[in-house]
Amino acid sequence: MALLERVATLIRANLNDLVDKAEDPEKMLKQLILDMQNQMLQVKTQVAIAIADYHLLLKKKQEHEDSATEWMKKAELAVGKNQDDLARAAIERSVGFKKMAASFDQQLADQNVQVENLKSALGKLEMKLAEARTKCELLITQNRRARAVERAGEARMKLDDNSPTVAFDRMKHKVERSEAEGAALNELVRDTVEDQFAKLEKEDEIDKLLAEIKSRKHVA
Repeated sequence: MALLERVATLIRANLNDLVDKAEDPEKMLKQLILDMQNQMLQVKTQVAIAIADYHLLLKKKQEHEDSATEWMKKAELAVGKNQDDLARAAIERSVGFKKMAASFDQQLADQNVQVENLKSALGKLEMKLAEARTKCELLITQNRRARAVERAGEARMKLDDNSPTVAFDRMKHKVERSEAEGAALNELVRDTVEDQFAKLEKEDEIDKLLAEIKSRKHVA
């Protein structure tokens, strides 16, 4: 039966492998769940039909057995009336109905096997559907948790960028930079003043030497 083959394919499906290979596991699982639900409806319908057919066959078998019993009673009645020919005809009818009733045994056995197979497939499909739903719920929860963690990380990064500590550090760096630049300017100014004093001292020394020379010449 093609239906049972499709159901068997769904039952044999390895959900973990399907999830690992799927580009969109959540979408794949949801589609698989829809397929299973559709197949379940079809299997339930077939189970109902198979059970109905079984009971119909059972009813027909019982009708033939009842007919066989009824004709046997008629044969007994004919014998009581010393009508052997009529009794033989009734017995022949009874035997015919018994054979027809017996012919339903194999059909009933085959139909019962089909009913049980369908019931078994339905039960396994229900278990597989429950597994797929659980897997899908876990996957959805996992994805939601991952997105929540990602959003929290982004929010934390924004908060860190705009936090008072960051602003203070930036201001501190700016002040330190200004202080460094001021110190450098002071250093330049200091160097210039020192150079001027050094120049004065050098000129003073030159004047002294010049005075000494003039003094010696004057003495001489």
